[in-house]
Amino acid sequence: MDHYDSQQTNDYMQPEEDWDRDLLLDPAWEKQQRKTFTAWCNSHLRKAGTQIENIEEDFRDGLKLMLLLEVISGERLAKPERGKMRVHKISNVNKALDFIASKGVKLVSIGAEEIVDGNVKMTLGMIWTIILRFAIQDISVEETSAKEGLLLWCQRKTAPYKNVNIQNFHISWKDGLGFCALIHRHRPELIDYGKLRKDDPLTNLNTAFDVAEKFLDIPKMLDAEDIVGTARPDEKAIMTYVSSFYHAFSGAQKAETAANRICKVLAVNQENEQLMEDYEKLASDLLEWIRRTIPWLENRVPENTMHAMQQKLEDFRDYRRLHKPPKVQEKCQLEINFNTLQTKLRLSNRPAFMPSEGRMVSDINNAWGCLEQAEKGYEEWLLNEIRRLERLDHLAEKFRQKASIHEAWTDGKEAMLRQKDYETATLSEIKALLKKHEAFESDLAAHQDRVEQIAAIAQELNELDYYDSPSVNARCQKICDQWDNLGALTQKRREALERTEKLLETIDQLYLEYAKRAAPFNNWMEGAMEDLQDTFIVHTIEEIQGLTTAHEQFKATLPDADKERLAILGIHNEVSKIVQTYHVNMAGTNPYTTITPQEINGKWDHVRQLVPRRDQALTEEHARQQHNERLRKQFGAQANVIGPWIQTKMEEIGRISIEMHGTLEDQLSHLRQYEKSIVNYKPKIDMLECDHQLIQEALIFDNKHTNYTMEHIRVGWEQLLTTIARTINEVENQILTRDAKGISQEQMNEFRASFNHFDRKKTGMMDTDDFRACLISMGYNMGEAEFARIMSIVDPNRLGVVTFQAFIDFMSRETADTDTADQVMASFKILAGDKNYITADELRRELPPDQAEYCIARMAPYSGPDSVPGALDYMSFSTALYGESDL
Repeated sequence: MDHYDSQQTNDYMQPEEDWDRDLLLDPAWEKQQRKTFTAWCNSHLRKAGTQIENIEEDFRDGLKLMLLLEVISGERLAKPERGKMRVHKISNVNKALDFIASKGVKLVSIGAEEIVDGNVKMTLGMIWTIILRFAIQDISVEETSAKEGLLLWCQRKTAPYKNVNIQNFHISWKDGLGFCALIHRHRPELIDYGKLRKDDPLTNLNTAFDVAEKFLDIPKMLDAEDIVGTARPDEKAIMTYVSSFYHAFSGAQKAETAANRICKVLAVNQENEQLMEDYEKLASDLLEWIRRTIPWLENRVPENTMHAMQQKLEDFRDYRRLHKPPKVQEKCQLEINFNTLQTKLRLSNRPAFMPSEGRMVSDINNAWGCLEQAEKGYEEWLLNEIRRLERLDHLAEKFRQKASIHEAWTDGKEAMLRQKDYETATLSEIKALLKKHEAFESDLAAHQDRVEQIAAIAQELNELDYYDSPSVNARCQKICDQWDNLGALTQKRREALERTEKLLETIDQLYLEYAKRAAPFNNWMEGAMEDLQDTFIVHTIEEIQGLTTAHEQFKATLPDADKERLAILGIHNEVSKIVQTYHVNMAGTNPYTTITPQEINGKWDHVRQLVPRRDQALTEEHARQQHNERLRKQFGAQANVIGPWIQTKMEEIGRISIEMHGTLEDQLSHLRQYEKSIVNYKPKIDMLECDHQLIQEALIFDNKHTNYTMEHIRVGWEQLLTTIARTINEVENQILTRDAKGISQEQMNEFRASFNHFDRKKTGMMDTDDFRACLISMGYNMGEAEFARIMSIVDPNRLGVVTFQAFIDFMSRETADTDTADQVMASFKILAGDKNYITADELRRELPPDQAEYCIARMAPYSGPDSVPGALDYMSFSTALYGESDL
């Protein structure tokens, strides 16, 4: 049942389930509420010299109910009716209910008739409403009130105790340790908490209830057996009992508040020292990582094989994708921690933090710049080496193919040229030998170009520093020497045949014609086979289209070549026909050539087989180049969007940090929205990285569809993340400074307007001359020494510039007050009392353990009154916390 629904009541208790559903569903709850509410009422009625025995019977005439309200409110109610009739009782109860309503509580479904009739459910509901209004509503802890405030108070008081976890007002109290912890926290001499066991709830509860009744004047409102024997104790009974503990200990609130203030100062000091340690460690680790990484990036020892170089490229990709991004975040976090630490130190009137030698933010930025320079050079070197090795592999394969073809052709040629068969030959045979030799010379001349190509390829392999150049050079030299020898032998044989030619006159025209036509055709087929088997390497679709066009043109010549083949075979057939017709004893051989019809047909068949293979190779390469072109376009399309987007975001962030639109919270909200949109954009960067990896794996080295490289995008993205994080940190620090120094929004706008006016370069920072001009415009008249002192405050890193954060810190220092210090030292006086000193044991009792020990350690070098060893007086306490200051 909701006993009230006014706004005021909702402020001190959250809505609960209806009374009908929550109060009497469990008889154990009704029993607990009867005992608790009766004890609570008697704790107040005894101040008036009376009490109740039965809660539903003793309030029926309204007299003790009115008396209870007068005691707990301190106000006088209307004069009660002394008659014994029902109408007199109803009148008295109505007066009590009207008084409750006058306190802002709207009673629903509770009437005087039900109370007069002894309705247990309504009577308990009315008493619970009174308890809420007069015992719980006014409880306030750290901006929370009523039930939430009481729960927070219990959690704070019991936090240091093991096995105590207060989350509600029912099962969290069943083991009794919560009640014992509350008593021990405020009166540790009453309970030996270390001897309590969580598995003995009856002993714990009885101990707490007995001690509270005997020493704290809190009546026993519940039986331990009822709490332990109930699955879920009644929340209202527990809350009523716990509120009595709160009011009993409320006198210690002032000392607790004073202790909290000191705790905050200690926490700030500890946090600042931890931030300094974290900065030093993070800076050392980052510099050490950079020191280890740069030699790896500067190691430019080339590998001999493409596989080894591609492995280096894969290792470099892993570095860019896996190892470097966390370090970028560490570098950004390092700058943010440094700026936050400096701001907190200024707000605490502490000196600026100066990192160890070589660990300044500027030192880390310089080392990072060297890392990125080495990284850029290493990637360029890798790609150039891969291009070189690819070219070398292609040239080496081409050299081997051409050398093998040439060596196969020259096999046996020297022995042939050294023959002296012309000495015993007939005239016709001599003529044949001469024509055959002419054909050979023609063939030899045709192979001149191949020898030159072999020598040129070997020369290029030498110039490109091919790892197997010695074997290439040896093979090339052998081919050239053999070629020179063939030339000399050819010339010598020709001279011998020409001398013999004068003696021979008969010539076989048909064989001669066959030889003349067969040799070129044979050369053409060999050239065709060589071209069809020639490997190729292309990088663009235009290049493969050119090769395809040339191949199609070659295929167009095949019909004419076939006609020539048939014509040559026709000559041979004609010779055979003449031999058969005239019975010429020619032994079936052509004296003018070694090229047989079988060889021509075999080579022709080979050419026809190579054509479709060449078609397939060109088609596959065309598909690969089309795929590469799609990769270029896909990468270019994304890069042309992402690149301008990053530049736009950088410009927009710059404008937000300079312009004055709204409050700092508005600017911070706007920047966080930008940060969220930037973080949400990360998948597109990752997608572009995937496309870039595909391009590198496809060995694509240029892209005409975009001017952006992946390096440009990476650098821009890293700068964007760093800039937005740094800008957010600057605004947060400005808010810290504004709130700490009490700067109004109008003052902040004036500071920003002055700063923007003298930030002539519009970079978000004033150089030394601009800052001096700004100070002069604001009425400062200082010499060089004073200006140098001010610069040491606003520019502790000696970068030669003044940020807006440093500017407002300086301006706020001019009007800074010492409220924080005054509050802390006022808290000291509360804890010290009239004796004007405080001991270590008192600090341990009033402060959490870690902060108490920290404060005691800080106090160790100082001493208090001579009569009280280990104590601190006012001045020693001030010096321990703030140093030699003007606190």
